[in-house]
Amino acid sequence: MSANLSNVRHTRGFDIIKPLSVAALVGIMLPLVLLPLASIFIFGTSSGLGSFWRALTAPEAVFALQLSIVTSFWATVFNVVFGLFAAYVLSKYNFWGRNALIVTISLPTAIPTAVAGFSLLLLWGPYGILGRYLEPHGVHIMFTAAAIILANIFVTFPLAFGVIKPVFDTMSQSLEEASATMGATRWQTFWHITLPSLRGAILSGALLTFARSVGEFGSTILVSGNLAGRTQTAPLYIFAKFNEGQVEAANAIAIVLALFSFVIFSVLFFARDWLEAE
Repeated sequence: MSANLSNVRHTRGFDIIKPLSVAALVGIMLPLVLLPLASIFIFGTSSGLGSFWRALTAPEAVFALQLSIVTSFWATVFNVVFGLFAAYVLSKYNFWGRNALIVTISLPTAIPTAVAGFSLLLLWGPYGILGRYLEPHGVHIMFTAAAIILANIFVTFPLAFGVIKPVFDTMSQSLEEASATMGATRWQTFWHITLPSLRGAILSGALLTFARSVGEFGSTILVSGNLAGRTQTAPLYIFAKFNEGQVEAANAIAIVLALFSFVIFSVLFFARDWLEAE
């Protein structure tokens, strides 16, 4: 009893540990996250909003942003559909090699993105294992928008799957079993019972995949060719303009990508809770 009373007295009144802990947390984040993010906004507005807007609306900058959004969208669609399918199969069925498949799907998270891009070149490039057979027929995959989509799919392959599968694993089977006893087909049960239960996970997986794809650099610089106005995504635009000494142009796109990421993760944080509460 005395020990319990001492614990109660310890939590009453002013707790000095709380402000010290918060201050330590902010102090650690300040040089590592907060100041680097603040610096791009401070530099980007130092020459006035007019200069920032001109850099942002340059034709090459607009194209780079559009290309990043379009290629990221298609990579997200593929990986969410695949992640949903893979999570369903690997959660519902036990078979030989199941764990090996799970490890293989998760592998791209541990592979350097430059290695991912290089592997795609060795497969689909003009002299690649498969690319050499497509080249004589005029089919070019590398150094096109399709190559960027492939690279984005590769590096974001496990994200949607990694979010959706744990929900499948913990989902109660009672509703699906009740649906089956009422005569519903497997597809009807999946569409009306299973899929609505996965709304939060699907949204989370889609947003994570999209955000990761938009910011992808290491693999796309190898497979795209980094051609301005053709295959140059937003991160590649930042890299190219910085190397050319056009820091304001690079900074304008950096601000947009930073704001874009903030919006995505804000939606991810709030909308997922709302969907799971429904």
